[in-house]
Amino acid sequence: MFIHKQKKNLPSKGKRFLISITVLGSAGPIRFVVNEDDLVGAVMDTAMKSYARQGRLPVLGSDLNAFMLYSPFAGTQALLPCEKIGSAGIRDFILCKKPQIEMAITGDNNKASPKGSGSLRAFFNKSLHVKISFH
Repeated sequence: MFIHKQKKNLPSKGKRFLISITVLGSAGPIRFVVNEDDLVGAVMDTAMKSYARQGRLPVLGSDLNAFMLYSPFAGTQALLPCEKIGSAGIRDFILCKKPQIEMAITGDNNKASPKGSGSLRAFFNKSLHVKISFH
């Protein structure tokens, strides 16, 4: 005599699929299963927690607003945190820090210039530049 267990008819939460998120500077991707209806922000949070739990380097921190999730196949636009992860139809992603531009005021001409960007050669060329004024 066979005993059959009936499967419960649970409401479907959408399709589940395996995604791979590569963190710039890390040794390899993080892989985990998500629902297609999960938001990009929640997926980024899960990826960062998993990354920290595994003790990977470089250390990322926990601020989601400092990171962007890109798809290497969908162009240069970052995915919005309020989008659904399944809307892109892509399963490979890249997590990277947002570019930070710090503005510093120079003492001589009060122009704003990016702090830390450029090279030493550009700094010397800029400081040796002779100002010629025409009246």
